[in-house]
Amino acid sequence: MNKKALYGIIYAASGSLWWGTIGVLYFKSVSFAGPIELVVHRTIWTALSLIITTTLFSKWNDFFNIIKKKKEMFYLFITGILIFANWSTWIYAVVINKIIDASFGYFIMPILSVFFGILFFKEPYNKQKILSVSLVAISVAYLLLNFASVPWVGLIVAFTWSFYTLLRKKINVESDVGLLIESIFLTPIALIIFYLITLDGNYYFSFNDPQVAFWLFLAGPITVIPLFLFLKGVDLAGLGTSGMLFFITPTCQFLMGAFYYNEYFDLNKLIGFIIIWIAVAIYLHDLKKNQ
Repeated sequence: MNKKALYGIIYAASGSLWWGTIGVLYFKSVSFAGPIELVVHRTIWTALSLIITTTLFSKWNDFFNIIKKKKEMFYLFITGILIFANWSTWIYAVVINKIIDASFGYFIMPILSVFFGILFFKEPYNKQKILSVSLVAISVAYLLLNFASVPWVGLIVAFTWSFYTLLRKKINVESDVGLLIESIFLTPIALIIFYLITLDGNYYFSFNDPQVAFWLFLAGPITVIPLFLFLKGVDLAGLGTSGMLFFITPTCQFLMGAFYYNEYFDLNKLIGFIIIWIAVAIYLHDLKKNQ
């Protein structure tokens, strides 16, 4: 293995590990603010963080080239709504102790993306891809039959992200620049929500309490740093290798939810997860074979 690929693996693994551990620990530590205020801060401070990185990496030309294109801006507005829904659901899951359910969504996200790619973009497929997609469907169907065990937050996380990536394929824009535009679209909505929260007096962010304000501000860097780590990994090691390393994220989330936060986990949910893990193993085998 050459140094470039090795560094790529380290970057991609670090980004995935960050999403699966530091992201969970951070949002759990600030869960006192509640999911609504947290998604507001994540939106606003992510936009600010990306303005800083866009300046540091001299990407404003890319930014201005995209905002001139009406079609791309329309798609980015839609993807902005989807990522807002995704963030809101995931934060809600962390706050109400449904991290295991959220990890279910992260396990099936890449496989759902394969399905949507076949369905909407006529992307090539083989027996392994069809089998992994079918197992996801079987797992979800099994959990639906046992209504109390359905990981609803995981399904919402998975579907919003899958549709997000589907639409993003229609736009020729780097991930960080695209996320900046999405965040700018969302910031006015976030500010209105925050204003409504302040009317009830039920909010935590205040410059009079710099310690709490700082912790809530970190929602931006906590979101942006793993994105850049993973993208660097994709650049150096390739999408296939990075795609396999992405599964570090839901694995860590599952382990933290089950063993660190002691979340409830019944037999029906375990059976659903086992089916998903088999689907993931088939997906990863196919991914490795086609590298």
